[in-house]
Amino acid sequence: MSDPVLQLQNINLHYGSSHVLHDVSLELGTRPLGILGRNGVGKTSICNAIFGLAQITSGKIILNGQDLTGLAPEKRAQAGLGYVPQGRRVFRSLTVEEHLRILEKKGSAWMIDRVYESFPRLKERRRNLGDRLSGGEQQMLAIARALLLNPKVLVLDEPTEGLAPAIVQDVVDLIKLVVSEGTSVFLVEQNLHAALSAVDDVALIVGGEVIERVTAQTLKRDPEMQKKHLGLEASGH
Repeated sequence: MSDPVLQLQNINLHYGSSHVLHDVSLELGTRPLGILGRNGVGKTSICNAIFGLAQITSGKIILNGQDLTGLAPEKRAQAGLGYVPQGRRVFRSLTVEEHLRILEKKGSAWMIDRVYESFPRLKERRRNLGDRLSGGEQQMLAIARALLLNPKVLVLDEPTEGLAPAIVQDVVDLIKLVVSEGTSVFLVEQNLHAALSAVDDVALIVGGEVIERVTAQTLKRDPEMQKKHLGLEASGH
């Protein structure tokens, strides 16, 4: 087994007096990992902890052997973390191309031409402002923006939220492409079908704790596990 790319070691996180993450330990290697759980169990808090958007109480976050725990978010991005936040967070007053120009680095694996090749709809809309894009187009822009950082690890927080089924499949296909090219993927997702289509392994979160880690196929075949930890019926809804 290869060394882990990203390690979360005994992470604890408080918001005021609320203890929201309890000794969370996870390892991410080359196999994409999905983080699943009901609403409010701490999934987004894990993303915030990884990026330093929330100050952890204790524990360590290590990327390729480098301790990121005390670093500012921009330093973590420079170290190789890419983030696609929940809600997309595109700039309303910038065009698609302006979003991308800010982050493009000459000679990188991901350049604007390649973004347009992978996201032809963004090329068509490259002169549109952020608030003139559909939800699916905004999500594609958020993912493309993160890829321009050429991350070692790409963290996606609810990337299919509010998207039409055809666009959900486009997101899943893109995640598979990113993984095939050697980027590790850490996916927080509510859409069970999308998650199980995109990742190899799944960590189940309950009450801010990792209670089980299984393969995606194991969870897919076990409706009782889905119902117990995700509140889903056997149909997956």
